[in-house]
Amino acid sequence: MSDARLLIDIGVFEFLRNLKKKEQVELLRLFRAIAAFPSNCSDFVEHDAAGRRIEVHVFERFAIKYWNDFADRHVKILDIHFAD
Repeated sequence: MSDARLLIDIGVFEFLRNLKKKEQVELLRLFRAIAAFPSNCSDFVEHDAAGRRIEVHVFERFAIKYWNDFADRHVKILDIHFAD
């Protein structure tokens, strides 16, 4: 279990605001689970413009992008959008 701090981008909260309360609660629970075990949640990997490894987890109809910044002990939820 990771002792990383969970950081969530403000754009993610703006996306959540438009969802049903049940989905909001489920996704926030999922974000905590990702922070606890970030390496267990990755479905595939992308790289950002700086070459950092960005993990993507698909949950129901959502794709969640996060960065496990192990050097700073942060798990950063960077983006959420509807999965294709």
